[in-house]
Amino acid sequence: MIRLHHVPWGRSFRVLWLLCEMGTPPDEIIRYRIGERAMREPGLMDVSPAGRIPALEIDGITIFESGAIVQYLCETRSDHGFGRGPGDVERVRFLEAIGFAETQASLIEQLNLNHLFLRPPAKPSPTVVKLNTLRLADTLRALEGMVAGETFLPSGFSGADAMLGFNLFAAPYYVRMDPYPRLRAYWAALQARPAFRQAAEIEGPQAFYARDFYEVPVDV
Repeated sequence: MIRLHHVPWGRSFRVLWLLCEMGTPPDEIIRYRIGERAMREPGLMDVSPAGRIPALEIDGITIFESGAIVQYLCETRSDHGFGRGPGDVERVRFLEAIGFAETQASLIEQLNLNHLFLRPPAKPSPTVVKLNTLRLADTLRALEGMVAGETFLPSGFSGADAMLGFNLFAAPYYVRMDPYPRLRAYWAALQARPAFRQAAEIEGPQAFYARDFYEVPVDV
């Protein structure tokens, strides 16, 4: 039994996608909505102590944090070739990508909070939103220089692509992607993968973002 605790089109998409790449989509998906009471109650809290997504029940254990889950899946199902173990010449780049993806995702999370979740009388700080948007753009510029083809690593698809791919779904809601042709081509190639399409079909249309693009708010 593989059970995924999941927010549609959230970071847990990384895990859903990677499981599809491995030919073992979850037997059960427990879906949550950000901010709903169920994320603070027993159930999710039993498998993810901070009440955060994703959490995965697999192999008789539970594991949370998408980076840890991706590395675990790659290591325990190494026959798929999606990990880069000790001694592999690409291991450093693989590990860098796992960490870099979370640095980037933390900025997206902050922008999600400011643009989507603050309600009157609270309001986002234009200065903070502008700073985080610029920082996200900096990570995209860096990633543009790292990506060389249709996969992050020259040897082919890996867990690094599952980690980074989620970010490239979310980042264009906050940063215009015109300056990043390599990233746009990379993202298009990832979306064309059969397992990505399978995971996207399981997800259904995204309902998280209500606009095509979120501008930095103006202080009035």
